Amino acid sequence: MTITFILAALVLLMIPSLPEYSSDEIPVIFEIITMEYTKTASWKYENKLIVKNSGTRGYDNRKLYAITYRNGERLPCKIPYINFQYYINNKPLGIQTIGGMGTGGLSWIPEAEIVIYYSQGTFRPGDTIRFEVYDRETNQMISSDTYPHKEKTREVKMMEEYLSHLSA
Repeated sequence: MTITFILAALVLLMIPSLPEYSSDEIPVIFEIITMEYTKTASWKYENKLIVKNSGTRGYDNRKLYAITYRNGERLPCKIPYINFQYYINNKPLGIQTIGGMGTGGLSWIPEAEIVIYYSQGTFRPGDTIRFEVYDRETNQMISSDTYPHKEKTREVKMMEEYLSHLSA
């Protein structure tokens, strides 16, 4: 019994420490899956951003709004509602249209995606995009993701692998 306890303690000491997150850090609930660029004849790019609810619960899409950043600069194209019907009545500058499973009905359910078509030339390959989602009632940011995603470190990959085996 004592040997088992000592071995368990040694194994725990060999595991790299988990990163500490501040309470102010915003999770990635609504994850940018990809940004697609299509070059047009006018040398501008058409942009299509695909975002997925990677969380574990649905969110009332009428109570969500989004702000987009390009290379750290806030763009004027605030999306006032994620819900498609509400969006139609409040079409923002810089957004051609939105669609997808997350914009229909009343809820953006887990694994559902939305597609945002930005105006031509909003983004170019190589730009860094940040997509923030806010709760309309509290005006609090509930999710933030940046694209392209940074490559995970070897330690993070090992920890994810280790934790996935624990939950299995």
